[in-house]
Amino acid sequence: MFGTRRPLRRALSLGLPTAWGATAITYKLACPLAQQDGLGARLVTSAVFFVVGTGLIQHVRQTLLRELKQARRIAGAAQSVLLRPLPPRVEGLDVAAARLSADRGACVGGDLYEVIATEHGVRVVMGDVRGHGLPALGTVAALLGSFREAVHDEPDLDGVLRRLERALARHLRERHRAEHPASGRPPDTPVAEEFVTVLLLEIDAEGGVRALNCGHPWPYLLRGTEVGPLARSEPLPPLGPFPLPPELTATHCGHLRRGESLVLYTDGAEDVRDARGRFFPLAETLTKAVHDHPVSPEQILRTVFGALLRHTAGRPTDDVALLALRNERAHQPANGTRGTARPATTRPRPTTYP
Repeated sequence: MFGTRRPLRRALSLGLPTAWGATAITYKLACPLAQQDGLGARLVTSAVFFVVGTGLIQHVRQTLLRELKQARRIAGAAQSVLLRPLPPRVEGLDVAAARLSADRGACVGGDLYEVIATEHGVRVVMGDVRGHGLPALGTVAALLGSFREAVHDEPDLDGVLRRLERALARHLRERHRAEHPASGRPPDTPVAEEFVTVLLLEIDAEGGVRALNCGHPWPYLLRGTEVGPLARSEPLPPLGPFPLPPELTATHCGHLRRGESLVLYTDGAEDVRDARGRFFPLAETLTKAVHDHPVSPEQILRTVFGALLRHTAGRPTDDVALLALRNERAHQPANGTRGTARPATTRPRPTTYP
């Protein structure tokens, strides 16, 4: 099927411009009217060449649009594989995540997130790669691939973060070699302007929360009708421009008790402005959402995205990613073995907000 379509498309892409050009040349050389110098003959000749030129431009435009749509479909499929739908529940935690793109025609962004159950606890990553497009998508792939391996291998969060740092540095070196093959040697600081904000969370069987934050906004903790930052300590610099310090100590953020939720987000959720230049009030929106009754992760996402679209009149100026977790564990065991595999997705949650 596809093998017969490609030669046909290639033939059309070459044949139609050739036919238009042949028509113009034939008219100019063979038509007696084209040899005359009268005003009427000149008008007819101009009209013929105008039609030929318009046809060529329209053909080129249609070809470019078709190729752009194909590239977007491929890029969207690639990102869907990377940001695979999260399972609805991981080790007693209800989970939902979604993205909102600032450009309705763009399928590729630099947001990344994942939730995985391991023997060390449920581990979560939320990150934001600088930039958009295929370069950002390559960085997302490198970091998520490293995270999905490291969370099972590393007993402590600092080991996971160092693995992510090495994966990012390796990816940027390889990208520099691909973009500058004539340099012949790896740079000291490859793609120096690239950086990634990363937040790592670990939630143990008792609900204890530990975190390592590299330049990312702290999540909001929803406790009853109260909404506040999970922590207020100063985060580390983003990954990329500066090396991690020799000593890394995870921040202890208390416990996520039954019925409480965490909302992780990228900075676009608070930096986006309305027509009057006012920032989106994310904390206030979350407070209104939980004012009357507890809400599920899906309801949190619907509420925030609905309010955000109203705030921006349907035209957000930055990409936004949200990840919500709610503790629905019936009990908090003192000890026990957690699942080491990522649970199967029985009812996948969408990763892109419609």
